[in-house]
Amino acid sequence: MKKMKSNIIRYLKKAIIITAIALLITSCTKNEKVKSGPAMKKETAKQFVFPTDHLKRYKFPTHINDIIIDRVQSSFSEVFMVVIEPDKAPPFHKHDDTEQVFYVVEGTGVLTIGDKKEQYNVKPGDVVRIPVSTYHSIRADKNNTLRYLCVDCFGGGKTSEPTWDDHVKVLCKTNGWDYSKVVSEPK
Repeated sequence: MKKMKSNIIRYLKKAIIITAIALLITSCTKNEKVKSGPAMKKETAKQFVFPTDHLKRYKFPTHINDIIIDRVQSSFSEVFMVVIEPDKAPPFHKHDDTEQVFYVVEGTGVLTIGDKKEQYNVKPGDVVRIPVSTYHSIRADKNNTLRYLCVDCFGGGKTSEPTWDDHVKVLCKTNGWDYSKVVSEPK
């Protein structure tokens, strides 16, 4: 367990560097005037380091999201760790308000993307970009758990879902999942 935790920390350090590059490439940090919503607090906007030892977990029937940076804590992005158990996948879906960048930390799987449902193998160290309004899903292979860091990039500012919880509530309603069974407090 200690070795796994050590590996995750090492991968997270690498992921932070790659995430910073990805944020620059995907224009998550535009030189536009930032619109702060009612939920954005001055002290939160000044946070630069986000510990990963007590993350709020969202356990969906198809995958897990551990939120690291909520969209309300930044101007143009949010960050979370995705965990997909063997042979599982989130529903084929799209995001009309964000581009996504994935950094594969552990495990292998298959990305299905676009109207033609093209498929690509993914492995640790791969970086995946999901353009805005592009259908996608990623399935873990049969024999391993897939983990990847996801960065959502809101180039046009925030949406009608100003917090991660708001987004999760919409996701649960859309898929018929019980929000109270999905969300859990940090451990």
